[in-house]
Amino acid sequence: MKSVSISGSLRENVGKKDAKAQRSKGLIPCVLYGGEQQYQFVVPEKQFQKLLYTPEVRYVELELEGKTRNAIVQDTQFHPITDKLLHVDFLEIIPGKPITIAIPVIVTGTSPGVLRGGKMSKKVRKLNVKGELEHIPEHITLDVSELDINDSIKVADIEVENLTIMEKKSKVLLTISLTRTTVTEEEQEQEQVEEAGEQQQEQE
Repeated sequence: MKSVSISGSLRENVGKKDAKAQRSKGLIPCVLYGGEQQYQFVVPEKQFQKLLYTPEVRYVELELEGKTRNAIVQDTQFHPITDKLLHVDFLEIIPGKPITIAIPVIVTGTSPGVLRGGKMSKKVRKLNVKGELEHIPEHITLDVSELDINDSIKVADIEVENLTIMEKKSKVLLTISLTRTTVTEEEQEQEQVEEAGEQQQEQE
């Protein structure tokens, strides 16, 4: 998993009034927890561009008080009307301690079912996984190269080494479904039989 470097400054004061004042300066109030100590700090809003406004999931190399700590975004708060970023919670990553994080799901391959007119439906964008940082991939890949019409991929079908997928094994991730325009070989044969029968009746 890729990382993003962010530099923060400790807050001298806390509270809603101070948080509003910090935002007016282009600074986002943040908190870091999960380690030996909790920190209240601010980060320039521009530094979140490569972290929050991207489909990729990245961990953070957070520089605070001259020390760099690894962390992941645990929660974000946005203004309900303007959608402006208001607050970010970071969870410190402790070496040897597993973390839970949602990572993207991508599709690879060409489905025979889709080639025959079926429709592919991707049910999820991300999956929650648990594991140590060094084992967490940038994404989980769903290979559809062997999926025909009415086939699907469930959580139980995925194997990721050194990771636990924190979802029900029965959860459907992707399906290849039949559409009105899809004509199977069996249907084609049935249509041919019916046409032949009609022609024979007309001749008689």
